[in-house]
Amino acid sequence: MANVSSATAPPHSVRPMTSAERRVIFASSLGTVFEWYDFYLYGSLSAIIAAQFFSGVNETAAFIFALLAFAAGFAVRPFGAIVFGRLGDIVGRKYTFLITILLMGISTFVVGILPSYASIGLLAPVILILLRLVQGLALGGEYGGAATYVAEHAPNGRRGFYTSFIQTTATLGLFLSLLVILGVRTWIGEEAFASWGWRIPFLVSIILLGISVWIRLQLNESPVFKKMKEEGKASKQPLTDAFGNWKNLKIVILALIGLTAGQAVVWYTGQFYALFFLTQTLKVDPSTANIMIAVALAIGTPFFLFFGWLSDRIGRKPIIMAGCLIAALTYFPIFKAITHYANPALEAAQTSAPVTVVANPAECSFQFNPVGTSAFLTSCDIAKAFLAKRSVNYSNVAAVPGTVASVKIGDTEIQSFDGHGLPADELKAKTAAFGTQMTAAVNAAGYPTAADPAQLNWGMTVLMLTILVLFVTMVYGPIAAMLVEMFPTAIRYTSMSLPYHIGNGWFGGFLPPMAFAIVAATGNIYDGLWYPIIIASATFVIGMLFVRETKDVDILS
Repeated sequence: MANVSSATAPPHSVRPMTSAERRVIFASSLGTVFEWYDFYLYGSLSAIIAAQFFSGVNETAAFIFALLAFAAGFAVRPFGAIVFGRLGDIVGRKYTFLITILLMGISTFVVGILPSYASIGLLAPVILILLRLVQGLALGGEYGGAATYVAEHAPNGRRGFYTSFIQTTATLGLFLSLLVILGVRTWIGEEAFASWGWRIPFLVSIILLGISVWIRLQLNESPVFKKMKEEGKASKQPLTDAFGNWKNLKIVILALIGLTAGQAVVWYTGQFYALFFLTQTLKVDPSTANIMIAVALAIGTPFFLFFGWLSDRIGRKPIIMAGCLIAALTYFPIFKAITHYANPALEAAQTSAPVTVVANPAECSFQFNPVGTSAFLTSCDIAKAFLAKRSVNYSNVAAVPGTVASVKIGDTEIQSFDGHGLPADELKAKTAAFGTQMTAAVNAAGYPTAADPAQLNWGMTVLMLTILVLFVTMVYGPIAAMLVEMFPTAIRYTSMSLPYHIGNGWFGGFLPPMAFAIVAATGNIYDGLWYPIIIASATFVIGMLFVRETKDVDILS
């Protein structure tokens, strides 16, 4: 890979961080705290938000809203990276991420004052989706702006450490959202919280917004950007220069598949998929699972700074590549250990009570459905979806065409049904009846309906989760500095934002539904891990072969 940034940095001496640099880091990090604060608010309060804004919506409207909500969370971010990346490379870093934080903050606040479906009808979910779309676009420009701004203020030899502070903000956003939600719930009670108190966490975000904007207004433009503008070297068409020039486009592609794709799946596996696995697969109580994830994050968060600091000494590439490789090699034993310590009864049932699905393979779909818009109605799909949700391992036996799928659990055989063409009421009734039969059978085979708190080994489960978080800190701590250093100043904001958001928004965002689809197809609750393992391994190979080290690149000259 031909690096298009400046020449190798001159020798440097490490000096203490100045108060101005601390202010730059603090102001830049607040925007990403905002991002994660809002993300966790929506996740934690999703049931209440659905009841407030989507009650009474017909199926067609619900489909549209589900699709748009997904787009706001994942698909829109790369477009925001293009829009605000271009603006940041033309107008400047400071003013662009002033705009992005205003859009994010106002969108979050307005949710708190938005009338419910009961008050204004269909307009309520429409406005909510529009707010999410606006916020998704703004988020696409926020991270790239923050990382670029901090890196361009950092002295040579300290960029990894300085930008690593931005990487800690996911944990800070999580704890801030949990603190506010728990505080309000305790203060006013559950009934009032469900009725109107849920709005308070969104409303108090205006305080964070006010502080963020006030601090950012005090900042100066990036010295690197100012120097480039004064010398007349700024790009007048950053999109064309970034993506229409093969020399730079090649680096954008390598940044995606040789860095951010692997970083994203390791990041999502260590935090979101681990939580999904605990609650959905192992049936651990959601509150308990959230607390364990929070403890692991609290223990692991300082390592973002450590690996950022270490990357200034030994390089970004070896740390990120090592994180991808170690994660890929150890995911299976770590997740099997989590099962052993969090739900040993499930582990025992998987060994003692084998299950077989007999079905025509042509009727078995790959149930990848990230936007919730597809219906899987064959007898095979109905049977496998139930088993995947109940965390029942099974083997597959092929049947002749025309055979209705059946499930063998020990000596018991239960026939599934074909849901195509059934009226909604009949489909619901048959699904319930099949679920009742299957539930009785798997319960009799020893598969627990929930993890037994008395058998949950807290210490060892948290240890396993902490190891997963450490992998996250390895790949994520140095990534901002490396992305900044890969591209020239004139198109840096645009070039680095796009691969970051495609990697994290699409490769990472698709991980939970993709993992579920793999589990449903193969019958093994651990096979969903093949998705992050394959992506992380591909990033390791491509990164080792084609991505060059960047730590000694001088972006300040």
